[in-house]
Amino acid sequence: MNIKEYFVSIFKGFYSLIKGMEVTGVELVTPKVTEQYPENRAELHIPERFRATLEFIYDENGGHKCIACGSCERNCPNQKKMKLDKYMYDLGSCTFCGLCVQVCPTNAIRFSNDFEQAVFTRSKLIKQLNYLPEKDEPAPAPAPAAKPAEAPAATAPKQETKENKE
Repeated sequence: MNIKEYFVSIFKGFYSLIKGMEVTGVELVTPKVTEQYPENRAELHIPERFRATLEFIYDENGGHKCIACGSCERNCPNQKKMKLDKYMYDLGSCTFCGLCVQVCPTNAIRFSNDFEQAVFTRSKLIKQLNYLPEKDEPAPAPAPAAKPAEAPAATAPKQETKENKE
C-alpha cells in the first residue's frame, strides 16, 4: 500500500463518518410520532391493499362462488396444500404473495384487512376460511291442487238407502 492509497482510505473513512452523523442529526431533530396502539384501534388507518388472512367473498344471499377447482392450491408457492374439503390453510407458511387470489377464476377469495394475527403457538396459525355451508335450494312451491269437477246429478251413481230399496 503506498502513501496515496493510505490517505484516500483515511479520507473515505472520515467522509462516511460525517455522512452517518448527518443522518443521525437529521433524525434527532425530526418530530417523533407515537402510535397509541391498542387504544387507538378505531381511528387506526390500515391500507386497503394490506394482506392479512384469506376469506371467502359472499353474496347478499349468503352464497359463495368457490367451485373447488384447486387453482389457488396449485399456484401457492409455499408447497403447503389447502384441503379443499375443509378449506384449511397454514397462515404461518403463507408468503402473502396473493397468487391464490389472482388466479381464482370465480373471484371467490380475497385477503382481509385484519392485521391482528399474533398467536403464541404455530398450531393456531392453521386457519379455516370463513366457510359457511351452502344453503339448500328452496323447494319449488307445490302447484295448487286442481279441484275435481263435480259430476252432473244425472250421471252420478246413486247410493242405496232404505227408502230406495222399498
